[in-house]
Amino acid sequence: MLPSARFSDLEGASVLITGGGSGIGAALTEGFVRQGAKVAFIDIADEPSSALCETLAEATGNRPLYLRADLTDVGALRDAVGQAAARHGAVTVLVNNAANDSRHPAEEVTEEFWDANQAINLRPQFFAAQAVVGGMKETGRGSIVNFTSTAFMLNIGDMPSYTAAKAGIIGLTKGLAGRYGKYGIRVNAIAPGWVITERQRALWVTEESLKKHVDWQAIPREMVADDIVGPCLFLASDASLMLTAQTLIVDGGVL
Repeated sequence: MLPSARFSDLEGASVLITGGGSGIGAALTEGFVRQGAKVAFIDIADEPSSALCETLAEATGNRPLYLRADLTDVGALRDAVGQAAARHGAVTVLVNNAANDSRHPAEEVTEEFWDANQAINLRPQFFAAQAVVGGMKETGRGSIVNFTSTAFMLNIGDMPSYTAAKAGIIGLTKGLAGRYGKYGIRVNAIAPGWVITERQRALWVTEESLKKHVDWQAIPREMVADDIVGPCLFLASDASLMLTAQTLIVDGGVL
């Protein structure tokens, strides 16, 4: 279930979410839509993204704007940010959610794979932020929420490029927070634990692996995408006005 908390300052806010058409991103899109925000999201998966827009429009009367763009194309990313601002006003909340956590043994990583992996897992977070800060400066406020992961904290060994990117996001978050705080722009990160999405179930979840992971958590139940929405709404809202350069770990209390 989505959080019941209401953040009144998010009503009417111009929100942009990357990778907002499925998984955690779709839950984030719904969460902001239900707060009354003007939501645009970037994705490349047409079918689930269009279906999400229809479902939310019918359920809430607040249709999000789906922007089709490949985040590895910085020009297309910038164009999408411009479209979101043209439709909804200057973006004041950016949620850098998009990622690809495909497994890749270190011995098999090529230069081309490494660069392509960083081009989706780290590079767009910077260029999306770069594209919105001008509008945030003019508005005098803004919140950027970057999604990292606990994967790099747990010594997981089968996705080194991904975990390197996720560690880099924390450095990026702190650097951007330091640069833009004087303009009223806050930059924070969320580090989810193992969130059981449809993708995770299809590719990696087994009964044994899920039980083992849940047993590690202080809160012994599987995490789902909705569990990440509340922390993101909090960081986006005025409830966290003096909170910046921080990483919020949302993992059920992995011991």
